[in-house]
Amino acid sequence: MARKPADQSVSRDDILEAAADVLRRNGYELTTMKDIAAEVNLTAASLYHHFRNKDTLLLAVLEIGLEHIISKIEPLVEAENLPDTKLREMIHAHIVGLTQNTAVAAAMVFEISSLLNVKPPHAGASPADKQAYGEYTLRRDAFFTRRDRFEELFHCVIQGGIQSGVFRPVDVGIFTKALLGAHNWVGVWYREGGRLSGGEIADLMADTFLRALQV
Repeated sequence: MARKPADQSVSRDDILEAAADVLRRNGYELTTMKDIAAEVNLTAASLYHHFRNKDTLLLAVLEIGLEHIISKIEPLVEAENLPDTKLREMIHAHIVGLTQNTAVAAAMVFEISSLLNVKPPHAGASPADKQAYGEYTLRRDAFFTRRDRFEELFHCVIQGGIQSGVFRPVDVGIFTKALLGAHNWVGVWYREGGRLSGGEIADLMADTFLRALQV
């Protein structure tokens, strides 16, 4: 089947989904733009029409995954519920979201470090390449700021629960990182059609972490 040229390309979301799938199979270092283009029946040139390089494509995959889950979690934090109800709903939303898109979830675990390994252009690089790298680093920094924001949502609810006496005192920073670390790995080991659904896993993990916070 002939590859599609740029003016007949698939949607950006299709490309990002394909990129996440290829990254999960091959890993960042072994993934090429050609591999990703083939996944959605595009020419490599068409893919470069959408994304300058593999680094910007990876960043876009991680951005869309992070923004999706933040959009689910923020309303739960802002709701007029007790801290234990909030935290249970947040855990459930996060884990179910991960199990619904395990390719992006795996990228969040395994490919974050690749963002930090992008090398700046050499001294003789073109102004366009230098500008592109500057724009990339700004987006990358914004991504990590948003990731910190996501963690802070859980941190604030747990801290609020302690202050109101709903939760027992714990080291909130360590507890939050342990909770989110456990969540993130669900997206790696979860298999659709397995013994438990995403929702059932979320319920079990919510029970475990809330029990650990009981007064």
